Amino acid sequence: MQQKAQRRTNRDRTAATRSDLIAAARKLFTEKSYADTGTPEIVSAAGVTRGALYHHFVDKQALFQAVVEREAEAVAEEIERASPPALFPKEALIAGSNAYLEAMRWPGRTRLLLLDGPAVLGRAVMDEIDARHGNRTLRDGLVAAMESGELRPLAPDALTALLAAAFDRAALAIDAGASESEYREVLAALIDGLMQPISG
Repeated sequence: MQQKAQRRTNRDRTAATRSDLIAAARKLFTEKSYADTGTPEIVSAAGVTRGALYHHFVDKQALFQAVVEREAEAVAEEIERASPPALFPKEALIAGSNAYLEAMRWPGRTRLLLLDGPAVLGRAVMDEIDARHGNRTLRDGLVAAMESGELRPLAPDALTALLAAAFDRAALAIDAGASESEYREVLAALIDGLMQPISG
């Protein structure tokens, strides 16, 4: 019994160290940028040794990827919370769109996910991360709308990619000072247009 308790304690300690590293790295990456942040600063801010850093992550880029993954997961959770299955598909898509813009207002998030993420990790890795999180929630919503008959049948992957690009562009513009209400209105209009029945 004591051995099991010890194992649990070690697991908890390991998870806490990893979490501390990710939190410290996130703060520095958003304050200074990925390029201007060194691993000595990260371990100092996290209160761990350099050996602990390399026990959990092979290098700074791997740590950065963990930061990005956690941010993307947080955004997806916000989207899912705002668009429960009880909503009609169109309502869920608009609510999810608004939740995405709101989640991206978290300080440093736009920089991490839309600027430094692609630059440091490459587009292919970012696409994989998006597919596990935000784009997954969007694709699920679009497929649900198609299956309900509200949304015209279109290729789900292509539609997801194009709408996600629009959402990302809106988040970047809002982060730079553009009107969030205007972008919300336009994104809602895009979704509404997709919901229109095919004439003829």
